[in-house]
Amino acid sequence: MSIREQNERKFPNWEILETGGRKYWLDVRGRLGWKARYVKEVDANEVTVRFYQEIFDEMENFVEIHHKYPIDQGHQKVEE
Repeated sequence: MSIREQNERKFPNWEILETGGRKYWLDVRGRLGWKARYVKEVDANEVTVRFYQEIFDEMENFVEIHHKYPIDQGHQKVEE
């Protein structure tokens, strides 16, 4: 199984980027109504360029981001 096929299985949503790579994402609902979106960006060879987590509150407002790769920057609140 190719890396692209593996990514498509793990991340049901994806789009092609202008750079020729892809942006994959997976939404996961929390018990309290919040949503976490796991986002993986790859280059044209399916090599991971960035991986991060976006957090949305119960009203679908984007409230926090957590950059995990290439450098783990921890959770950062989104400024309104």
